[in-house]
Amino acid sequence: MHDNGMKKKLPIGIDDFCKIRIEGFYYVDKSGLIRDLLNSWGEVNLFTRPRRFGKSLNMSMLKAFLEVGCDKSLFEGLEISKETQLCEKYMGQFPVISISLKTVHGSNYEFAKNELCTIIAKEALRFQFLLTSEKLTDHEKNLYRQLIKVDESLKSAFAMSEATITSSLNTLSRLLEKHYGRKVIILIDEYDVPLAKANERNYYDKMIDLVRNMLDAALKSNQSLYFAVLTGCLRVSKESIFTGLNNPKTYSLLDAECEERFGFTDADVRQMLDYYGLSGYYDTTKEWYDGYRIASTYVYNPWDVINWCNQLITNPDKRPKSYWKNSSGNEAVKKFIRRMGNGVTKAQIERLISGDTVQKKIEEQLTYHTMYDSVENMWSLLFATGYLTPDGRPEGNLVRLKIPNNEVRDIFSDFILELFEEKVAEDGALVTEFCNALKSGDTAEVERVFTKGMGKTISIRDTAVRKEFKENFYHGLILGIMFFKSDWGVTSNRESGDGYYDIQIEIEEEGIGIVIEVKYAEGGDLDLACKEAMDQINKNNYTAELKEDDMNIIFKYGIACFKKKCRVVCEKEECVSE
Repeated sequence: MHDNGMKKKLPIGIDDFCKIRIEGFYYVDKSGLIRDLLNSWGEVNLFTRPRRFGKSLNMSMLKAFLEVGCDKSLFEGLEISKETQLCEKYMGQFPVISISLKTVHGSNYEFAKNELCTIIAKEALRFQFLLTSEKLTDHEKNLYRQLIKVDESLKSAFAMSEATITSSLNTLSRLLEKHYGRKVIILIDEYDVPLAKANERNYYDKMIDLVRNMLDAALKSNQSLYFAVLTGCLRVSKESIFTGLNNPKTYSLLDAECEERFGFTDADVRQMLDYYGLSGYYDTTKEWYDGYRIASTYVYNPWDVINWCNQLITNPDKRPKSYWKNSSGNEAVKKFIRRMGNGVTKAQIERLISGDTVQKKIEEQLTYHTMYDSVENMWSLLFATGYLTPDGRPEGNLVRLKIPNNEVRDIFSDFILELFEEKVAEDGALVTEFCNALKSGDTAEVERVFTKGMGKTISIRDTAVRKEFKENFYHGLILGIMFFKSDWGVTSNRESGDGYYDIQIEIEEEGIGIVIEVKYAEGGDLDLACKEAMDQINKNNYTAELKEDDMNIIFKYGIACFKKKCRVVCEKEECVSE
């Protein structure tokens, strides 16, 4: 364990700027966003970034800086504090309405509408002084009461008519402006989550109408608005959501403005690793969590870096893994992989998995209702959600795309292997043939059947991806076949002897043990790779556990793979009981 003394805590899952600053959590300074935003100016500003890239934290920071009653000490020592004139003009000068729509994901329209009511009402309740404001009329106070009214029949939900929801942000803006004598700033985080969830759950048309009308009233027909900021994963097409609005100033993944303000830069990550005494893990951190290109800047996924550092502090032997995958759904990749052979070619996926690129037309304005309708839309969706990133500058609307890092490559690989397992399940003969060959030491048959199985999925090209990933992929294919042999004891990547074997099998009823080491044959030399695999088994005594478990016959397999070719060698060892 690293001795970190009284180092600052890492903000795992915390997106409240004030809490991070007040309670002394580690903070990567993104306050320059405030200057960039105010200097470039747009009445309605939309930032599109993948999930877990710091959107909510940045919105919380904007609220803390701009809102009346700002605690100026929160910004001491940060980049924005150097902008004296800007701070004097804007800091703590505005009423701010701030909502996040990330929790609007009801199973049907009524539930989702109630979730939206609750969010609006909770925000409105922050301004209860409006009920006693001498500047508001009784009628205006009654309008405010409609925003905080509780429907007792629903208990936990706030009841509003659709008309009240539609006008809610506009109404609250007008009341706040009249009370303060200042125009209002509106912040809407994750504006597109309700649309994504509605699309998944078949009430998209109703939800798009509700959200469109609410945004129209808040952002277009609102004389009390000073400016607004929205965040989301996608820039939902103007025809679908921003109908009637003046074109919002959009900061997309291809725009240079504010390119360093979401995600961690290389300098941010080096500084964090150094602070926690983890500088020796820089290369691994970069390979796994860097590679997302925004305009000309490469950034890391903040969620991953923070979780990875937190685990290294307590367990320096921890291997990197995908934190992003488990933080939300990955439907876009799943659906994309399942289109393989139906508009998406195996060759395209093979090139991406192997570290190569594909050039595609990118449409930055999508609709959730149609994003899976065509393969072209799916390429754009994978780009917008961070699963693919630009490699070089766009050529018009053509963008050369690649998988950004090892983490996302693992996500693709997992779903490819999942699809492979489904295909294996449809071919019961393949499992039987492979397992019978393994337990009899028939290397020619193992080669034949495994080659047949590899034909059901993609291959790994001999390009930029590290050998470790390639070996893990073919290792996964073998496990995908073994998964269906329920009466065999199959384990993977466990310690035995002086190292960690790839795959171990115990067939207790027959007293047969099998240990398998998988190698990727760089350059195609399958024989050499097989020899290396077998040498590793023998040198590290991988059969130790099988012998302890009284296996009478042990088969040691070295399996070498290159693209869709394999070579198998086997040594048989008979154990004589003493």
